Amino acid sequence: MIPYLQALQPYLLPGFVAFALTFVLTAFSLYVFPRLGLLDKPKKYGLKRAPIPYSGGLIIFAVFLICLGIFMDFDKHLWGVVIAATMIVTVSFLDDRIGLSPILRLGVQLLAAITVVLAGVGIASVTNPFGGLIYLDTYEIPIAIGDMVYNFTILADLFTILWIILLMNTLNWMDGVPGIVSGLTAIGSVVMFILAIRPNFHYIDQADVALLAVILAGCALAFWLFDFTPAKILMGDTGSMFLGFMLATLAIFSGGKIATALLIIGFPILDALWVIGRRLYQRKSPFRGDLRHIHHRLMKAGFSERQAVFFIYTVSVIFGGTALFLGSAQKMVALSVMLVLMVILGGLVVMKGRTNKT
Repeated sequence: MIPYLQALQPYLLPGFVAFALTFVLTAFSLYVFPRLGLLDKPKKYGLKRAPIPYSGGLIIFAVFLICLGIFMDFDKHLWGVVIAATMIVTVSFLDDRIGLSPILRLGVQLLAAITVVLAGVGIASVTNPFGGLIYLDTYEIPIAIGDMVYNFTILADLFTILWIILLMNTLNWMDGVPGIVSGLTAIGSVVMFILAIRPNFHYIDQADVALLAVILAGCALAFWLFDFTPAKILMGDTGSMFLGFMLATLAIFSGGKIATALLIIGFPILDALWVIGRRLYQRKSPFRGDLRHIHHRLMKAGFSERQAVFFIYTVSVIFGGTALFLGSAQKMVALSVMLVLMVILGGLVVMKGRTNKT
């Protein structure tokens, strides 16, 4: 425990600053956003309540940038992440305000993911659960960009791009109930942070990963205090897309901890894949929203909003917590258990929902 406490000390101030700034600015926005017209439209979704401040993700993003400027040294990797995040936040804010084409949004997501890859951030290898590493950067295609040649690693770069887009949309789809996305981000960031500061565990320096994680955790946790149901403010796509992007990037920065990220937000990811598959099978657009995500099904089965949110938190904490102690092979077993649990739960929830209708 003492080595952990010693490793924790350099990160207390960045975490506190991120938390305090987000808390103060979010509280301030409760009065400012309504005057700026930044309110949601509850009648559009059949909700019988007064409009509340919306697009609170702007605050999370602003504080995140401020903390990066104060506590981190910018290199090409961090610049790539910041530029890509700015793209995501900009298009998501416009979508919150005026609504944009799904194809346009997906195009910007793709461009943002490519920007991260071009900045040298990627997944070159993943751990083989049976021992050793699986290298994804074996096959390269040289691409000339002006006087510069970029070696496009087919498997590594495509995997990175798909990973970023998947997590962004997964977190966005989970924003159907206030508090889920901010809570999951706080949990995920804390787990990544604990892993990053683990003494005598890493063969490469994880200081930047720890800083990113503790800043993101501070922002998410402070916003959660206002976002948790009944919400006083909503983050909108501006926040959910940004937080999804940062969790995806954080997993890459931390040495390709994809299995760890999957354990933390595996339930939402499995739900997203199921929803996409179901929509395609029914010949519907995968971009068209509905009320058949896991949190919606839990509420149809009789859960209150808070119960549904805490259930998802509990799964995330239990499986994410195991990532702190398990090896690669054991993580694969845990992921298999999660998949089976998801299938069983999905069946029970669907049956319960149908019973409640009759």
